[in-house]
Amino acid sequence: MLHSKTRWIVEDKDKKDAAILADQLKITPLVASLLVNRGYDNREKAENFLYSIDNFHDPFLMKGMDIAVKRIKEAIEKREPILIFGDYDADGVTSTTVMMKTLQDMGADVQFYIPNRFTEGYGPNEGAFRYASSIGIKLIITVDTGIAAVKEADVAKELGIDYIVTDHHEPGPVLPDAMAIIHPRLEGSDYPFHELAGVGVALKVAHAMYGELPEQLLQFAAIGTIADLVSLTGENRAIAKLGIKKLKQTTNTGLKALLKQMNTEASGIDEETIGFMIAPRINAVGRLDSADPAVELLLTDDPDIAASLAEEMEATNKERQAIVNQITEEAMEQVESLYPLKDNRVLIVGKEGWNPGVVGIVASRLVEKYYRPTIVLGFDQEKGIAKGSARSIAGFDLYQNLSTCRDLLPHFGGHPMAAGMTLASEDVEELRERLNSLAFEQLKPEDLIPLTAVDMKIDLKEAHLSAIEEMQLLAPFGVDNAKPRILIEHVEIGTIRKIGANQNHLKLQFVKEESNLDGIGFGIGELYDHISPSAKLSVLGQLSINEWNNIKKPQIFIQDIAVNHWQLFDYRGIRNMEKLEAAIPADSATWIFFNKESVTEELVKLIKDYKIIENLDDAASFQTDNRILVLADFPSNKEIVQQLLSSSAPERIYASFYKQDSDFFSTMPTRDHFKWFYSFLAKQNGFDLKRYGGELAKRQGWSKETIVFMSKVFFELNFVTMKDGFISLNKNSNRRDLTESPSFQQKQAQFSLENELIYSSYEQLKNWFDLILQKSVKNEEEVQEWI
Repeated sequence: MLHSKTRWIVEDKDKKDAAILADQLKITPLVASLLVNRGYDNREKAENFLYSIDNFHDPFLMKGMDIAVKRIKEAIEKREPILIFGDYDADGVTSTTVMMKTLQDMGADVQFYIPNRFTEGYGPNEGAFRYASSIGIKLIITVDTGIAAVKEADVAKELGIDYIVTDHHEPGPVLPDAMAIIHPRLEGSDYPFHELAGVGVALKVAHAMYGELPEQLLQFAAIGTIADLVSLTGENRAIAKLGIKKLKQTTNTGLKALLKQMNTEASGIDEETIGFMIAPRINAVGRLDSADPAVELLLTDDPDIAASLAEEMEATNKERQAIVNQITEEAMEQVESLYPLKDNRVLIVGKEGWNPGVVGIVASRLVEKYYRPTIVLGFDQEKGIAKGSARSIAGFDLYQNLSTCRDLLPHFGGHPMAAGMTLASEDVEELRERLNSLAFEQLKPEDLIPLTAVDMKIDLKEAHLSAIEEMQLLAPFGVDNAKPRILIEHVEIGTIRKIGANQNHLKLQFVKEESNLDGIGFGIGELYDHISPSAKLSVLGQLSINEWNNIKKPQIFIQDIAVNHWQLFDYRGIRNMEKLEAAIPADSATWIFFNKESVTEELVKLIKDYKIIENLDDAASFQTDNRILVLADFPSNKEIVQQLLSSSAPERIYASFYKQDSDFFSTMPTRDHFKWFYSFLAKQNGFDLKRYGGELAKRQGWSKETIVFMSKVFFELNFVTMKDGFISLNKNSNRRDLTESPSFQQKQAQFSLENELIYSSYEQLKNWFDLILQKSVKNEEEVQEWI
């Protein structure tokens, strides 16, 4: 067997609805099933999801929008200086850009301000507001921030600055005393869609200001919406879909420079381009320094300035990647040495000097590796504070659980799955104890095994080009509209090999009847050693099209693999036990030795668990917690092996069956051999086996061992007497069959057993084990039924 890395949760909806939908919309059964599984189970819902791109609601349904628009327009008319106060991530940068471009287009006296992550921290702050007052700002509009800035709202009022908050983060129990709060989830609001990103809220303000949807701003809104990992359904889907369309045709000077720096054509932009290429570069500048260059890039019309800023962002992103890798390694060392998983259901790690700008990325990586809610902190010993980011798993609401620790967290905010915070360094241990206590109450052991939602199971023949191409109707993919994960079960391997400079990727071809499918698994090359030649794989992944030399072929990007039956690994060619140990990738294997002479001191140092099974009683009493068996050397009879496997249900068998001296290639005398030798002894009236046995064997083309063996058989049957190497025929011996000789029986059994276990083909050996294991399973089932 090969266990999957995660628990696969497979959608299993009524296929009748999918068949009806496929017929009504003239789409493939694959796409129809995906739609039904995602809740679009009738024609109206499916058509609205697939083809409607105008799901934009009236912005004035948002509570306070009329007040905000009136005040902004008044400031524009009076030429009052306006400050857009943003955030330093991609959502905040694009939110700032949308608001800046809107107000600049309307002739406003407007500038932006994004706090420095390291000197000011997250969100509005008193120092920034007092600076705004000193330069004559009359109106501050926050974007993608501000909902938790209660104190700062009071500062703005004290300074005589009108204050408008636009945000999408979770509202706390106390809201800031602002002129207007534009938020899709405010209590008392009639706005029908609650999942907008910060840039989505900014776009709604722009929508209200213009009186119509400002399509030229959709490209920025798409970047922020996809980057912020909000639900890509409803209005967010419309923003992303239309925004990507605008990005493909962008005339924005800064975006064009950034795409050129990335060697990316605008025509090829999709949600993955945004999520894995554009957004990380925008985020990088705010993570390591000031986010201002990212906003300036999107606002500039000067190609030279844009090129310089894009180059700076590229260099910063590479620096960010190096820093993240280093901190991740150090964080994992802390987990392994200080915070064992058995005692910690929430991981909190930290160190002085860790860059607070990248700890969110590190937290995500730790969640991916350990599947625990994780907080990563950077300590400032001089100030006595810790700043950090948190990421969670299903079943543990970060925002709600952190809310119970507000007395330790003077600054925190976020969502159920992610949060940011500042706290005193001395309170970190208390926070660890409290959150772990909550996690042990809320998370069961099975909740700590990662879940993977699988859209559907398909047959290999369903993974064809037209179906995969049609899946793009569901794009753009993201949160709540994930790129479809497909499960294909019990497929045979056509070819399998490791690829890549470090041999860390896997390339396969799957076959089933007349169908085949190429597969590529990045970063899973180590699985090669855990997949036997006869394995039938269950493969989880995402379908795509591989185009090379103008030839299109379907393929699957493999994310997980399972083998749901026992596997045989054939190591019968290795003649050295130490080499055998190095070849077996299983750490949790039990080694079986059928001869205690095979267990050397050198070998014992290498292997963790072994058993010596020399007889049937040993085999019957065999017990192990390991489900992997290494059959290291050769048994005296097959009954021992049968009994051993009846006492266990191995998931894998590594077969070596090492035997120093083989009987298989020595001559097994036939009855004609014995008949000739008997006649020879009768004619000679005795024979000196010790002196002349070698010459006789050479004359006959036999080995001397063959002569010695036949003599021993004759002696056991009382056909001859033997004394000091001289053999004489007994004249009055009774007629007996050769099979009555114990030596003949043993030789024949060993010859047959070697043929079955050592010199058989892989398939023959696999079938031999199958018969034993199937019988074992059947017996166990009968016992269970009887009980």
